[in-house]
Amino acid sequence: MEENINMTAERSLEIITEQITRSRQVVAKDTGESLYVSGICTMGMALLIGLCIFLTGRMDFYLLYMVLPVVIYFADRYAKRNKPKVPASFVGYMVDKTWQTFGIFALSFFVFVILYNYLMRQTETTEVYLRLMVHPFRIILLLMGMAITINGYILKSRWMVVCGVIGGIGGFVWESFYVTQTLVGWLGNFADGNYMGIVAGMIPGFIIALFAFIGLLLPGMMLKRQK
Repeated sequence: MEENINMTAERSLEIITEQITRSRQVVAKDTGESLYVSGICTMGMALLIGLCIFLTGRMDFYLLYMVLPVVIYFADRYAKRNKPKVPASFVGYMVDKTWQTFGIFALSFFVFVILYNYLMRQTETTEVYLRLMVHPFRIILLLMGMAITINGYILKSRWMVVCGVIGGIGGFVWESFYVTQTLVGWLGNFADGNYMGIVAGMIPGFIIALFAFIGLLLPGMMLKRQK
C-alpha cells in the first residue's frame, strides 16, 4: 500500500513537471514571437528617427520613441492574429509581469528625462545645461537587458540570458563612456563641422538598432526556432 502511494506521488510529480515544461515551451515560443516583433519595430523606429534627423537636423524626432510601445503592441497583436492564444500559466504570468514592469519604468523614466531636460534648457545657461542634462538611453538599455535576462532565467533560455546581458550592459557601458560622442569627435576630423550635430543625432539611432538586434531580435529568433 505504501509503495503504491509513493508511486502515485512520484507520478503526480512527473505530471506536474511535464506540464511546467510544456507550459514553458509554449510561453517561450510566444515570447520569442513578441521579442522578434519588438526587435523589428525598435530597429525600424530607431533607423526612421535617425533618417528624419539626417534630413531635417531636428532632434525633436526623438519624441517618436514615446509611441514605440503602441506600435509594438499593435504589431504584436497583428503577428499573432491567426495563432492560438497561449493558455494561462504561472510561467506566462511571470513573463508578462516582467515586461509590464519594464514598460512602466522605461516609459516613466523617458518622460521624466524629457521634462527635466526641457526645464534645464529653459532655465539654465548652455554650459550648465550640457553638464546637468540626463541621457536616458543608457538606463533604458540597461532596463531592457535586465528584463530580457530575467525572462531568460524564467524560460531557461541561455540565448536570452546571454543576449540580455550583452545588449543591456554593452549598451549601458557604450553610452556611459560616451563612445558615441568620441566617434562624433573622430569623424569631425574628416567631415564638415556643420554636419556634426546631425551626425551626433543619427548615431544613437544606429546604436539603439544594433542593441535591439542583439537584445530583442536575435533571442526572439532563437526562441521561435526551438522545439
